[in-house]
Amino acid sequence: MDVRWEEAGWERLTGRTGRRRLPVWDCTVGLVVGDESVLLIDPGSCVREGAQLRAEAERLTGRRVTHIAFTHGHFDHVLGVAAFAGTEVYGAVGLDAELSTGREELRAGAVAQGLAEAEAAEAVDLLVVPRHSVSGEWTLELGGVQALLANVGPGHTPYDLAVFVPGERETVFCGDLVEESGEPQAGSDAVPAQWPAAIDRLLSLGGDDALYVPGHGAVVSADFVREQRDTLARRFGVSAP
Repeated sequence: MDVRWEEAGWERLTGRTGRRRLPVWDCTVGLVVGDESVLLIDPGSCVREGAQLRAEAERLTGRRVTHIAFTHGHFDHVLGVAAFAGTEVYGAVGLDAELSTGREELRAGAVAQGLAEAEAAEAVDLLVVPRHSVSGEWTLELGGVQALLANVGPGHTPYDLAVFVPGERETVFCGDLVEESGEPQAGSDAVPAQWPAAIDRLLSLGGDDALYVPGHGAVVSADFVREQRDTLARRFGVSAP
């Protein structure tokens, strides 16, 4: 246990990685700390929350966040990005266009899920879409550690991105392809027929001994991820490969 991180509301996963479970929607934010650069995974649900995360990350790491990865485009995972001026933003290929053209749907969806109208309008108006589109894999050199961004979708959405971090214990940030605190949510933009295969790609990234960080809920094992994959395959009537 890293007391300093715990006192700030963060969970230290490895020497290079950590995460925070945000209130209200229990969305997970990931952090990968390099000697030169810092990657934040999913910047929260609004500008106010993003500003809080930025301040906490800077306090814990001693440097500013330089890179942001969106695991997908749902409001609770992207709308805090405007608080991180000057960062390089990454997403699965196609997400930039989706966010650019779907701002009104994003705002309405956020309000429907309980975000205050004023905060939703501000965040959508200031939304920064990914400048860097990941079509396969993209390795970020952060100084002393690499982070592999992998386009593993579609599944939960058409634009699912995972982040793999090697180290003394491999860590996989799964986004909402995996959820622990409840049943995985399949909205109108889900691609159910391909979701189990996307989870197989997560498992191939991390292997049996990795830490798997869901988009919502506690950190889980490969066995949990496999069980959820099988549950989703049965739920959607997808045959095993």
